Amino acid sequence: MSRPYVILNAAMTLDGKIATVAGDSRISCKEDLDRLHMLRADVDAVMVGAGTVLADDPSLTVRRVSGKSPLRVVVDGGAKTPPNAKVLKGKGRTIVAVSEIANSKKIEKLRATGAEVLKCGKNEVDLRKLLGKLAVRSVKKLLLEGGSTLNWNMLKSGLVDEIRLTVAPRVVGGVTAKSLVGGNGFPNIENGVGLELLQAKRAGKDLLLRYRVEGKGC
Repeated sequence: MSRPYVILNAAMTLDGKIATVAGDSRISCKEDLDRLHMLRADVDAVMVGAGTVLADDPSLTVRRVSGKSPLRVVVDGGAKTPPNAKVLKGKGRTIVAVSEIANSKKIEKLRATGAEVLKCGKNEVDLRKLLGKLAVRSVKKLLLEGGSTLNWNMLKSGLVDEIRLTVAPRVVGGVTAKSLVGGNGFPNIENGVGLELLQAKRAGKDLLLRYRVEGKGC
């Protein structure tokens, strides 16, 4: 099944945190935020998980630069996205991907906002199936702005082609602070996802790293 080209974009502190223990995820500098909005304008869709919607309530639109806002996709197996979430508002289109265990009343409330609800998977969202459905809807390039869990699930499934990572000159610590990738993790270094560095440059006071994903180890 064909799928979109997937770019995982994230900002993290030098110690690998994408949010503090208190949930503060305002990591990017002005220049990096401008770059992010330029990237949004260049893709067909932007995807986040329900956890990001609940924690940050993002609109996922293009605002800092000129350009068209992409299709917004929320991976939400349990249909937890509130009907008043910013990602469901505005002129942009939104798809909420749920599983078969999602409550039917919650699904109807989401549809009432104008969002398209797609069932993809029995107990959780089948990401490969979802990407296939997006490809049918003419999504050729997708920007993944996921939290640590969605990033893990996409990477372990081999569904990420490129990573663009901004490293901010901050150290925040915290055992429970979210890192770039969560999940169960790989048991050995050699089993991890291999990357090839394509570019390294400054983005304001931050460092922007661009990698091609080579795939999981043996």
